[in-house]
Amino acid sequence: MNPSQSSPAANQVLTSAVSKIKWRILPLFVAMFIINYIDRVNIGFVRSHLATDLGIGAAAFGLGAGLFFVGYAIFEVPSNMLLQRYGARAWLTRIMFTWGLVAACMAFVHSETSFYFMRFLLGVTEAGFFPGVVYYFTQWLPNHERGRAMAVFLSGSAIASILSGPITGALLLIEGGGLHGWQWMFIIEGGASMLFCVVVWKVLDSTPRDAKWLSPEQREALATVIAAEQEQRAANRPAHVSALTLLRDPQIVLFCLIYFAIQLTIYGATFWLPTIIKKMGHFNDFQVGLFNSIPWIVAIAAMYVFAVLAARYKKPQFWVATTLVISAIGMAVSASAGPVIGFVAVCFAGIGFKAASSLFWPIPQAYLDARIAAAVLALINSLGNLGGFFAPATFGYLEQKTGSIQGGLYALSAASLVAAVLVFLARTRPSVQDGGGSAEDRTEPVAKHAV
Repeated sequence: MNPSQSSPAANQVLTSAVSKIKWRILPLFVAMFIINYIDRVNIGFVRSHLATDLGIGAAAFGLGAGLFFVGYAIFEVPSNMLLQRYGARAWLTRIMFTWGLVAACMAFVHSETSFYFMRFLLGVTEAGFFPGVVYYFTQWLPNHERGRAMAVFLSGSAIASILSGPITGALLLIEGGGLHGWQWMFIIEGGASMLFCVVVWKVLDSTPRDAKWLSPEQREALATVIAAEQEQRAANRPAHVSALTLLRDPQIVLFCLIYFAIQLTIYGATFWLPTIIKKMGHFNDFQVGLFNSIPWIVAIAAMYVFAVLAARYKKPQFWVATTLVISAIGMAVSASAGPVIGFVAVCFAGIGFKAASSLFWPIPQAYLDARIAAAVLALINSLGNLGGFFAPATFGYLEQKTGSIQGGLYALSAASLVAAVLVFLARTRPSVQDGGGSAEDRTEPVAKHAV
């Protein structure tokens, strides 16, 4: 049943249910994402401290920063499958507690080897969080609401980027108890993650049918609409399609490549932005943190502007491509300009790559059959997030060998341009069997030939 074809009373019940979900679930997920993102990227602020206290050079730092994403990629798909088995409430709480514990233990790394191991372990424990939330939305919100929900959720990373600078910079000034400021920073920020698990356990429900804060009519309206949307997607695919068969779909490979390029630029900028800022002048850690917030403030505004435009003018590929071109221009200028102009250019690039990250997800969400959506979304996110490994590792190697990250910035610009072209090959819905063998059908061999 299409919601637009429902009675006005049924639509009103559905609208009230969606409103309740947004007010209860979205703030929780945004808060989780903020804490998560701070624990993931705070390493970028302690590079000089690790070099001074532990002798960790630029190449080793870049490799360690990137190893997080290797652990993340390896364990993300099994983690998301376990979420389906044990339920979102238990599994997302577990993920948050264990990543907080490992983040706090980062305070006690003492060598390059221990640094590598702990960053890898942080990725292992966090694996499954982001695609788990994306999958959660498919079980709680109708199709037309998910794009806006994703924009709100992903704003958490931009908000975290704003907050992480001043917060982390202030914590780095703490000295005492036989610990350096960078050690106190890890302990306090990781401990905050573990404490917030109590809120997650009390507020989160695994499915709409578990939500006592929804009326029976609201639960039924949600179940009816979401089931109808799933039936519509399933009607365009064979009844029995294995996850392994669907993972060979060229469209899914394309989604992975596009998201890889987006993440490559995001984490290239995230981990090395404090270094760019320090070249602008003699700033202490707190001042660097304040400057670090500026690009992300600009990015938040851009994310909402592009979300509104994409909702009004429904051309998802066009908007993703536009934001990627903006990112490419910004990174290219930052590579060729001086420190101050380079910083301004990164702010401009942030408009593009942060908006692209939120505008991208509705495309694979609309394409995928919900029966295998959890595994495939995890695959896209895990392989795409390997960009978070290649960017810092490459930047660290380049800086150590050449004394500059200019080549890395040009590479990020080129990757965004390639992704802007590839996005026009991405489809937003499964093929419809029209009996005529359309060109669109012929691009989906997996769906047509699966047994």
